[in-house]
Amino acid sequence: MFGAEKRRTRSRPSTFRAFRSQLPLQLMIWPCMLFLLIFAYIPIAGNLIAFQAFDLSSGLFGSRFVGLANFTEMFSDASFYMAMKNTVILSLLNMLIVFPAPLLFALIVNEIPFLRFKKLVQTSSYLPNFISFAMVASMWIFLLDPKGMVNQSLLLLHLVRHPIEFWTEPGLFRPLSVLIGIWKGVGWGAIIYLAAISGINPDLYEAAKMDGAGRIQRIVRITLPQLIPLFSILFILNIGTLFNGNLDQSVLLGNSFNKETSYVIEYYSLQMGLELTRYSYATAVSFFQSVMAILLVLIANWFSGRVSGNRLF
Repeated sequence: MFGAEKRRTRSRPSTFRAFRSQLPLQLMIWPCMLFLLIFAYIPIAGNLIAFQAFDLSSGLFGSRFVGLANFTEMFSDASFYMAMKNTVILSLLNMLIVFPAPLLFALIVNEIPFLRFKKLVQTSSYLPNFISFAMVASMWIFLLDPKGMVNQSLLLLHLVRHPIEFWTEPGLFRPLSVLIGIWKGVGWGAIIYLAAISGINPDLYEAAKMDGAGRIQRIVRITLPQLIPLFSILFILNIGTLFNGNLDQSVLLGNSFNKETSYVIEYYSLQMGLELTRYSYATAVSFFQSVMAILLVLIANWFSGRVSGNRLF
């Protein structure tokens, strides 16, 4: 007993000394921890509103408890199902097309033999990421306007007889959403893959060359297997956004004409909460999204571990 007490007494000063020796690092990390506590963990208590008929005058703990009434109403609303369908379809298109695009782009850039041209391509591809989506939306609306450059070029080339109404045709919103997503994010998303490729042992490529492997074979046999763990982790992290959708695209590029394909859950929740001041109902929608995101991440993590052996946790 005295030995255990003596060990505890010794461990306390050593822990304090370790803390003092790490004081500069501690001062860097604790503001971040405090930020997470205030803006990420404490607001979790606000999910209680989803089970209430929340009233601003009564507050969080004074509002009437209604149980699952908000969720029952949510699952009986046709607009919610339309928003959920659009969200899932757009997210699946992003996961199948936009998400792998940076990997493909990184493989292409890595094979460029001219260093200056390679740097030019990389730098040019990063730039759209730093443009606000409000400006991006304005650019694309202007380009695809019936009197815009794209339509005028198609008319001059006699590829179409009449201008295409890109932003009023519901069937065109999804492919345009994918196109804009690739244009804006492919360069920035490729950075992490290019960093991973630069860390691959060059001796592997030299050995493959000596064995007669061509460029495509080296990519398939060496580069891609080395990138699979990274791709798996990024996939697990991104699968949680399946029920979120892109609010920027829905708000800035959506309109009453293409609403049947552009209206997503995030926009639906925003309208219910801010425009109609139905705070409890909007919180119930967001709570549903959070639960689905957690379930998807857990399933994707389990599946990735079973298939490739790569897990996030």
